[in-house]
Amino acid sequence: MSTEEKSLNFIEQIIEDDLKNGLGDDKLRFRFPPEPNGYLHIGHASSIALNFGLGLSYNAPVNLRFDDTNPAKEEQEFVDAIKRDVQWLGYQWAEERYASDYFQQLYDWAVVFIRKGKAYVDSQTSEAMAEQKGTPSTEGTDSPYRNRSVEENLDLFERMKNGEFAEGTHILRAKIDMKSTNMLMRDPIMYRILHKHHHRTGDNWCIYPMYDWAHGESDYLEQISHSFCTLEFLPHRELYDWFLDQIYDETKVRPKQREFARRNLSHTVVSKRKLLKLVQDKHVAGWDDPRMSTISGLRRRGYTPASLRNFAEVIGIAKRDNLIDVSRLEACIREDLNKTAPRVMAVLDPVKLVITNYPEGKEEWLDAENNQEDETAGFRKVPFSREIYIEREDFMEDAPAKFFRLSIGREVRLKNAYIIKGESVVKDGDGNITEIHATYDTDSLSGSGTEASQRKVSGTLHWVSIAHAIPAEVRLYDRLFNEEAPDMHKEKDFLEFVNPDSLKVVTGYLEPSLKSARNEEKFQFQRLGYFTVDKDSTEEKPVFNKTVGLKDAWEEKGKKEENAINNSLKEINKYFKVEGDDERLAIEKMIAENIKSVSSFSLLQNSIRKNVNNNKASLLFSNFILKHSDKIRFSDVDADLLEKLYSMSLRSESVFVKKAAIDNLKADFSNSEKFQAEIEKAR
Repeated sequence: MSTEEKSLNFIEQIIEDDLKNGLGDDKLRFRFPPEPNGYLHIGHASSIALNFGLGLSYNAPVNLRFDDTNPAKEEQEFVDAIKRDVQWLGYQWAEERYASDYFQQLYDWAVVFIRKGKAYVDSQTSEAMAEQKGTPSTEGTDSPYRNRSVEENLDLFERMKNGEFAEGTHILRAKIDMKSTNMLMRDPIMYRILHKHHHRTGDNWCIYPMYDWAHGESDYLEQISHSFCTLEFLPHRELYDWFLDQIYDETKVRPKQREFARRNLSHTVVSKRKLLKLVQDKHVAGWDDPRMSTISGLRRRGYTPASLRNFAEVIGIAKRDNLIDVSRLEACIREDLNKTAPRVMAVLDPVKLVITNYPEGKEEWLDAENNQEDETAGFRKVPFSREIYIEREDFMEDAPAKFFRLSIGREVRLKNAYIIKGESVVKDGDGNITEIHATYDTDSLSGSGTEASQRKVSGTLHWVSIAHAIPAEVRLYDRLFNEEAPDMHKEKDFLEFVNPDSLKVVTGYLEPSLKSARNEEKFQFQRLGYFTVDKDSTEEKPVFNKTVGLKDAWEEKGKKEENAINNSLKEINKYFKVEGDDERLAIEKMIAENIKSVSSFSLLQNSIRKNVNNNKASLLFSNFILKHSDKIRFSDVDADLLEKLYSMSLRSESVFVKKAAIDNLKADFSNSEKFQAEIEKAR
């Protein structure tokens, strides 16, 4: 280990203890074992950083081993993508290995298992086998084929290998313990028949090893010292060790499996199956869509290897699964790009501004600093002319006092240029502003040193010269899901939470220095965020992807939604105090608008849960959420909680609470009949 003083995580402590107990430094070897059935995602990035980081810390080799034991789902495309991602992250493996490298050895060992009476061919249906395997609370029963003779098992297993049987007719099972409290030890499957073409071995094999059989044995063959897996493999450790016990030679390193927590990321999914579903159902444009949690998607969006490595270090290694807010990942890329990305100007929602006292036909090339965070970044020239674009939201004709941008009679500075004052506007027939007229202070050029240039004004705006602007397609990406844990609600399909506003495509206008920008080059569009050149970009049609905004807009959104809930609860109390129906209806309308503004399913669900109590205001609020929200259905609420809400509401002393519950029950057909008697009493 490095001599540098630092606290060890529990994984490093395991290694340190093994070294103290006699494991030689030269025996350390790690591995990253992806299955090539999809693209790697952000969770894999943490695992890559862990294993390859340990290799760097201990000066130990790290193998890249593909778990290619299921040809039904695996493709060479995924192998290539995985290798590309690992190298892009900045790591290089010692050896490139495949589980398929060991197919013959695994088969030979399986034959030895059969000869020793430790494996048998089972010919039950999958349904029958599931039934005889028992449950976590009941013991399993032996398969009727468990005591087949060694000779019969050897014959059947060889014929399975030779392709004589259809898929599903036979499997090879380890003979362990059908009464084990660990379900995985109840005669687990070692081989199944698959008549599928393998991307490396072709049609040489008709049987393929299961992961649990191939995993530990592959580790052993490669002399991996430590096999780190996510927590779902903790119950598999006993089986991992049992398989090793049967073949272990004490003169060799015995691999050790240990587990760490999966790090789930909010507002996305990190299941290959669900990522594939997003691709297949065309919610995204492919595995490298910039909204995806895949490494290739993050790369295309503009994330850097350094930001992902830093993210892995920031979240660390834990023993319990937890949900990491995506804002922490966004903070890592902001921190990285703040240091390295050149500052440029682009306008994404343009409105024309004419500087009426600037000479027609005149243009100036002004100095603009490339990156104030980098003293070596230097300056570039940007053109200035009479007609420019500014952002539409940067102008308000009749602005409030705290509007610190351009308005009629108010001054602002144009970045790197002059101070201007709004004078008038031109509108179309519908009253929309099509042109802003302003005047400029001729002595106020930034950096000129004049008294006018040092004058303080209310704000600074970015802009582009219309005559020199480059039109570009700008893809404004946002979070793919509008729910922080879209796949954690058992009663909901995760696809219901897909954010309809996760991509907006606009035509932006860029300063001319961006004409030569190339794929994956990154920039800060001043006052807007960080953007990267997409692979679809050409010189004739530039395409930029929004990587991340300068601030976390979702944090502000979350606060607004929480305030909407809290404000609604305050309004509820007024609801009971007013006397007139019109006032009461106005309050309910206000509460309904607040509820409709909340897009967070979890916030709505938790608000209902917290407010099912004997307080009449709380009960009314829970009923109003069910009545007015279009994000949550009756079936989305736990059945027992919903029954409790209805029971308490119908027994409430408040006629308003009773009425709200009755109104909901009219729409909740699954519960209306159940509460019919109580409804009659409440009326």
